[in-house]
Amino acid sequence: MCCCCFRFSGRVLGLALVHGYLLEAWFTRALYRALLRLPPALEDVDALDAQFAASLRWLQSARCVSSLELTFAVSERLADGRVLERELKPGGRELPVTARNKHEYLERVVRWRVQRGVAAQTEWLVRGFHEVVDPRLVGAFDARELELVIAGAPELDVADWRDNTEYRGGYHDDHPVIVWFWQAIDRFTNEQRLRLVQFVTGTSSIPYEGFSALRGSTGPRRFCIERWGRVESLPRAHTCFNRLDLPPYPTPQLLHEKLLLAVEETNTFGIE
Repeated sequence: MCCCCFRFSGRVLGLALVHGYLLEAWFTRALYRALLRLPPALEDVDALDAQFAASLRWLQSARCVSSLELTFAVSERLADGRVLERELKPGGRELPVTARNKHEYLERVVRWRVQRGVAAQTEWLVRGFHEVVDPRLVGAFDARELELVIAGAPELDVADWRDNTEYRGGYHDDHPVIVWFWQAIDRFTNEQRLRLVQFVTGTSSIPYEGFSALRGSTGPRRFCIERWGRVESLPRAHTCFNRLDLPPYPTPQLLHEKLLLAVEETNTFGIE
């Protein structure tokens, strides 16, 4: 597609938003960030390459990086099979990664991985979008909220969700914590349920076939709840595996409170 096509698509997206027409379309979280002029996040890499994201997350917590002999340059394989070394910043080939500049390196390599091959197309789509939508009107949204505004909030089928959920770590359908979990889901509003699905899978969009067709970063992947952590911990999510790590809370009230707090107040992955 030429740049004019992406620009036109951005305008259509903006018009749909302005006139309140919900789109039955699925976009990555990275695109919603781009529409908000926000930089890509590490969780966006999870959706593209879980193994690469895991290596970046390891590097994020590593204390000594000088011994890795990294520089601000990456190797990129082109469609014709050639390998091209691309600098992440001017002179990056000669600039070593150290503990001091590690944060900048991670930001730049995340941006490169997310935008690789689509940077120009994304820019034209975003330009078209903002020709219709004043950036100030969407500036108050985060990527999750913009997704809900554009793609809508379809009514989730809780029965289908439950039928297509698997359990690990000792949890099972009749385990008290799992019983309380589904009781909490019954008490949630539809918007809160969508936020939970976003929290765990990275998107509120469910395939038209239902929860049985959920996909992870490596192919089909069912919604999963695994026992993890202590009762003081918040639930955490692994979006590339559609997995919710749920601590064994001792009461249904505490589970409900912790689940709401995790969904509404936290961002599981990101560069800190």
